[in-house]
Amino acid sequence: MAAVRPERAPRTCRFVDALSGRFLHSNSARRANAAVTVRPRGAPLRELIIDSIRVGLRHYRRVVVLKEKEADRYLTIWVGADVADAIALRLQDVQVPRPQSHDLMLTMIQDLGGQVTSVEVTDLKEDTFFATIHVDQAGRDLAVDSRPSDAIALAVRAGVPIYVTDDVMDRAGVILDEDPEADEEGAKPAPPTAEELEKLAVFRDFVAGLDLDDLGKNEG
Repeated sequence: MAAVRPERAPRTCRFVDALSGRFLHSNSARRANAAVTVRPRGAPLRELIIDSIRVGLRHYRRVVVLKEKEADRYLTIWVGADVADAIALRLQDVQVPRPQSHDLMLTMIQDLGGQVTSVEVTDLKEDTFFATIHVDQAGRDLAVDSRPSDAIALAVRAGVPIYVTDDVMDRAGVILDEDPEADEEGAKPAPPTAEELEKLAVFRDFVAGLDLDDLGKNEG
């Protein structure tokens, strides 16, 4: 059985938007990571919205980009391709013939008398994010430990808000620049290499071959 890859915080690197092919740069000061702790009741939270799902140019892995609702800071989290697809399918309202894992998860919670109320990115340790799914069951708040990607995939299906603690956002929040002049040390980022552009061209050809015109037309 394949090992589960932890969902890490990307270090300073470049991303490419999965559909537009536009290069972006993340520039963040890394801070010391604190130990994993349970969020104290009433700890400050910031609401996040899903900005996009992108592909990291170094390892060509999927990145979920979450934007702070009331500011221009972003939270970027490496996720597996399967969960990235599950999030994207729901955001695009693509109908699938059979329930996916997160559809089944939500149905089970609801059939057992629960209701998902929110999800939170609660901590960051050694570049790995931790999350909690909050479920209301007969007036009780059940906090379920989760990977952030699964929590996000469930949140988009349940239509509930996504939050992050102030501490995590202060340590891992980044600013994404489409055309950065220089990084924090004053050095301009290197342009994409010929190898990167060649690999990106293959990905663009794959996307160009997708029939995206009919997405969402079969609803109702």
